[in-house]
Amino acid sequence: MKKMSGKRVAILATHGFEQAELEVPLKKLQDAGATVDVVSPEKSEIKGWDSKDWGHPVKVDRNLAEVSADDYDAIVLPGGQINPDLLRVNAQALVFIRAFFDQKKVVAAVCHAPWLLIETGIIKGRKATSYRSIKTDVINAGGKWKDSPVVTDQGVITSRQPSDLDAFSAKIIEEVAEGSHTQRSAA
Repeated sequence: MKKMSGKRVAILATHGFEQAELEVPLKKLQDAGATVDVVSPEKSEIKGWDSKDWGHPVKVDRNLAEVSADDYDAIVLPGGQINPDLLRVNAQALVFIRAFFDQKKVVAAVCHAPWLLIETGIIKGRKATSYRSIKTDVINAGGKWKDSPVVTDQGVITSRQPSDLDAFSAKIIEEVAEGSHTQRSAA
């Protein structure tokens, strides 16, 4: 039996997500047996950013207005500069992300996506990492920043960049398999 059989994961993204930061976890989670939905405020498809230029579109499985954290076991937040910057001013996206945290479910953010953890108040008092250009943002929001491929603090998983995606994805699989994080204190 696969580790994530019967588990459901939402990947929340909009236009400008870093291509690999959505596609690598998507494939690895599916390979581990999870049902994974790309959730977006957009309908039909969203276009990625691939290193230095626009990437290719990815199909949106569910519109943000139609989902609830109750439907999933975890949320994955891809980075890139554009995607989390657009989502952190979307009140519905922030409520969706915060609901996972409040329900003690896995919340995973890579690269610039910790901006979303800052905006929701989740990062405060937690060990975390991020892309190096937002290190000061994480620290100023009360996060305890570490330069490490993956940092986990009671089910809140953060990672730095595309080169860390294998470790990031493996940690998501491990944490979801553990179940809810009942010892997690609210931020």
